[in-house]
Amino acid sequence: MKYKLSTLANGLRILTVPMPTLESATVTVWVGTGSRFESPEIEGISHFLEHMVFKGSKKRPSAKQIAEAIDAIGGEFNAATSKDWTNFYIRSRAAQLETTMDVLSDMVLNPTLDASDIEREKGVIIEEIAMYEDTPMQNIGNVFEQLIFDGNQLGQNIAGTAKSVNGITKQDFEDYRKKHYFAKNIVVSVAGGIEQKQVLALAQKYFGSLKSDIAQKQKLEMVSNTQTAPAVKLKTKANSEQGHFILGFRGFPRGHKDKYAEAVLSSILGGGMSSRMFTEIREKRGLAYAVSADSEHYEDTGYFGIYAGVVVSKIDEAIKAILDELYSLAAQKSEISDSELTKAKEYLKGHMALALENTKAVNSFFGMKELLQAKIETPEEVFAGINKVTKEDVYKVASILFKPEKLNLAIIGPYKDEGKFVKLLN
Repeated sequence: MKYKLSTLANGLRILTVPMPTLESATVTVWVGTGSRFESPEIEGISHFLEHMVFKGSKKRPSAKQIAEAIDAIGGEFNAATSKDWTNFYIRSRAAQLETTMDVLSDMVLNPTLDASDIEREKGVIIEEIAMYEDTPMQNIGNVFEQLIFDGNQLGQNIAGTAKSVNGITKQDFEDYRKKHYFAKNIVVSVAGGIEQKQVLALAQKYFGSLKSDIAQKQKLEMVSNTQTAPAVKLKTKANSEQGHFILGFRGFPRGHKDKYAEAVLSSILGGGMSSRMFTEIREKRGLAYAVSADSEHYEDTGYFGIYAGVVVSKIDEAIKAILDELYSLAAQKSEISDSELTKAKEYLKGHMALALENTKAVNSFFGMKELLQAKIETPEEVFAGINKVTKEDVYKVASILFKPEKLNLAIIGPYKDEGKFVKLLN
């Protein structure tokens, strides 16, 4: 899959991925900011701003007018916020590319930020925060990151807190946008039945007036890596019929040289219904309905974790069984067969290939790499990197990651004794 990268005079990067057989196209605006760039006083502002962009713009002053403009071309639109990026996208027929660029640029670059809309949306976001709090399967990731990144902005909730959201003002939005929404901090990616020449002309027309830079890009507060003993964070949820937990270890930063071996390790442990964790924890022991392995990466750090939703009374057994598997791999006491290695690699490549049939996913693949990494890798390069991974590579990564003194356990459930779990980990 080929891509083309261009830069406008103001420093805005335009990434195009032509997919000539498609009738559709997705335009995504990527901004290099997220919740880790927020002070505690405005925690959640990146996510709040994501909401406000849909409430009205210079050309279309109301949410209804924006929605009508997208509905009129049969398109779909949405946005997302993470720890270190925010994106906004519209997916439509490729023939409607100019309308898509017009609406999306106006929303992102010229939001009205009406004071009454801001006050009204505070209630919506506070309800969203409450919804996640009431959904342990979704909230456990927040609890885990609060634990492993304690004291750093990476541990903040992307949606913020009720207190911080209530305190955000129109001036806060304007100050935040001046600090982060400038051309050199933005990538526009376009994938689908498009031609680069047309994309560049429209990008210049609708994004060319964006200011190039600010005096100084905000510096990140780096994460310290001084953990010397297992750590536990328990969030007691009375009357819960399940226990939810993530067992995790501080891991690699984005773009680490062992990233492909780590991906294969994750696939072996939790990639699909024949993975080790699914087979052992769900099928053999009947301890959990859901169990999976995953990793997350940031500029300066990352983590590798195992999630499980378990029978309340069997959480100790589940934790022990998972740790036995992880430590056995780290000590090379658990053999990886040739067929298991091959299956793990094909699982990764197959899922990635299926995802890349969607123009939104193609934008995510290329756009995020351009925004956050020094080099864009094509799918073919990723496949080649996965193919090169050996069993020895996987064992090495397991031995680096799975160290008992670096273990972190976050739990949501009807438990009251955090000390019991500390003893279990030790």
